[in-house]
Amino acid sequence: MASTGKLRQRVPVSARPNFEYDRIQEEEHTDDVFQNPNKRHPIEKILETDNASVVVVAVLTALAFALRFYKINHPDQVVFDEVHFGKFASYYILGEYYFDVHPPFAKLLFGLAGWFSGFDGHFQFENIGDSYTQNHVPYVGMRALPAILGSLTVPVVYAIMKQSGYSTVIAAFSAAIILFDNAHIAQSRLILLDATLIFFMSLTIYAYVRFQKLRYREFTTEWFGWLFATGFFMACTWGSKVNGVLTVATVGVAVLIDLWGILDYKRSPSMDYFWKHFAARAIGLIVIPFTIYLSFFWVHFALLPTSGTGDSFMSPAFQETLAGNEMLLSAQELRYYDTVTMRHKDSKVYLHSHVERYPLKYDDGRISSQGQQVTGYAHADENNNWQIIPTKALPETGRGRIVRHNDMIQLLHVNTNTVLLTHDVASPLMPTNQEFTTWPRDDTSRFNETLFQLSLIDAHDGEAWKSKSGYFRLVHGQTRVSMWTHSKQLPEWAFRQQEINGNKNPTEKTATWFVEDIIADETGEDPKERTGHQPPKVPKKMNFFRKFGELQLLMLQHNAGLTASHPYASGPLNWPFLIAGISFWTENDPQKQIYLIGNLVGWWTCVVALSIYVGILGADLLSRRRNSDPIPEPVRNRLWNSAGFFFVVWAVHYAPFFLMNRQLFIHHYLASHLASALIAGAVLQFILSETINHPISVEAPTMRRHKRQYADIGLKGPIIFVLFCIAMFSMFVFLAPLTYGTPGLTGDQVNSKRLLSSWTLHFAAKKTAEVVQ
Repeated sequence: MASTGKLRQRVPVSARPNFEYDRIQEEEHTDDVFQNPNKRHPIEKILETDNASVVVVAVLTALAFALRFYKINHPDQVVFDEVHFGKFASYYILGEYYFDVHPPFAKLLFGLAGWFSGFDGHFQFENIGDSYTQNHVPYVGMRALPAILGSLTVPVVYAIMKQSGYSTVIAAFSAAIILFDNAHIAQSRLILLDATLIFFMSLTIYAYVRFQKLRYREFTTEWFGWLFATGFFMACTWGSKVNGVLTVATVGVAVLIDLWGILDYKRSPSMDYFWKHFAARAIGLIVIPFTIYLSFFWVHFALLPTSGTGDSFMSPAFQETLAGNEMLLSAQELRYYDTVTMRHKDSKVYLHSHVERYPLKYDDGRISSQGQQVTGYAHADENNNWQIIPTKALPETGRGRIVRHNDMIQLLHVNTNTVLLTHDVASPLMPTNQEFTTWPRDDTSRFNETLFQLSLIDAHDGEAWKSKSGYFRLVHGQTRVSMWTHSKQLPEWAFRQQEINGNKNPTEKTATWFVEDIIADETGEDPKERTGHQPPKVPKKMNFFRKFGELQLLMLQHNAGLTASHPYASGPLNWPFLIAGISFWTENDPQKQIYLIGNLVGWWTCVVALSIYVGILGADLLSRRRNSDPIPEPVRNRLWNSAGFFFVVWAVHYAPFFLMNRQLFIHHYLASHLASALIAGAVLQFILSETINHPISVEAPTMRRHKRQYADIGLKGPIIFVLFCIAMFSMFVFLAPLTYGTPGLTGDQVNSKRLLSSWTLHFAAKKTAEVVQ
């Protein structure tokens, strides 16, 4: 079927008095097509009825629940990242503050599920393999939450395809790719975040499709309802996991394209009309989602009022808002001549020195000062003791002896009676940074090189320096370098201790230290006794937005810092092809294991579909460039707009991972895999039918009515669907022992399950070659 090929000329807006309602459907222009409905195959006609659709979605949903809840109590042990997310749920129940790189919404749901199940929060999920049964943990109730959400994702995928205008068989085809996928099932049966993320991502796509279908009934109650629903589900996706922000970016791209179309003079009678659309989307897709996202953190802070494992990640001001926090209870003002120990905030090493000296010549030929070594040491030791020496006259008593922000001080190493010094000599490991050493206290010839400015973090003028809570940078008065350390160890001549050097950035954030303990004051008395009896300290208040901003920055920094190697990490290029999976859990005696890997039939079908889709678009562009029109106009519009939106979802959730340097795993592709399942359905319909179901958008009351047409996939569609489901189910059953962790497999059986040589399965039998006599 070919297009009419008629050229449409632009008509001035002023010549179109009925512009608001007499509009052409630019996105889905319909050719003049006549179809005889009596020629449709009876099975197809039955499947396209509402009753048949209800039956299909009911069967898909029932199967989804069955596959995800099957033996959900196995294993009755902590599996993979349940050590993290189960633990976080317990912290909500106990009210103890924790830190994680992911937003709190999905973890709040786990905490709620645990509370409903009767979990008391005292099991700490310390190690993979710890027994739930022996510790009386209601883990099935907690695992049921992701299993329910993972099961409901299947009918949502079906609904997305149906609402986008695809046939029942095609919608079921896309849903079946998720229904029988081993990776989605394995991920949905455990206390992990991805099931929540993917469920709300799919709801975001569904709501946005419904919103777009109402584009000819803008500003109606239903139109606003689906706009706000999109924003709500988008916020839930964003709040479930840090990469949920990619769903926000996806909707942002789609909205920008939409607004660009509305800006066209053929669609906007005036700029006021455009700005009304812009304002509605700004409220529904920016203001409301961000407010909901903020609310997750408000609840998060409200449920975690007491000190916990996450304290040390936060600023002193934040920590002092937590009841029972050590800073709140133990922080003391520091006075001159106090002897203290100091630790680096990030690496936790002590500032340390000893009598040994730097070698005259380093391995790279550079010459040192041969001064006394100053290092970072990980353990408590007398050589960690430093006395705070004033550089100004002090009163004999009173608050004038307190050390304050921006004071110029010296630090005396007590055991060697030398003062800290830095000078313009390169450090042992970093030629660009300055060496730190010490100088005899009685020799004043280098006095100026021993002066350091105490720069307290986020402090006001005159603020007192405190132990525990007084985070500071020590900035050299003469050269303005800040005392800094890094993880690389010095050679044997420094006992493999950590290097201390001078960073040339005086405001370097990682050059942050704190006073761990006050060892003694100048009188030799216990410093804890000098303040006398103090009333119980009440947690301080801190503005919510300050707490939120601090936590967001830390989440981003620590997420980007997850760069350590992992045996099951894999690159984005490998994910669509299932080159490698992840070992979630093993049990040696019965040789059971859970290995996260997808259904090869479904995943490779999606790869083929993506390739075909890109090829179709490329061929369409080339043919139209040569004034050829091989694809009917409505079919082309469906390919570019509907399937094009699915392609944007896939690309935006996939491409950014190529730019990341952090640890990456195959489960990061699951969101894109769902989008590729939608594309696979769109491509299958394009192959099977030359027509589409049209129109699908809700028309305005006074719009011109368009001739209806329908997709004609005949009997071949159901046949292909049944055969595909058989292949998917067969592969699912074949890999099921790796998905459910039961039954145990012999070495030879493990080898048989290893469909790709790159899969690292446990308990595989070693192959031995036979020797011919």
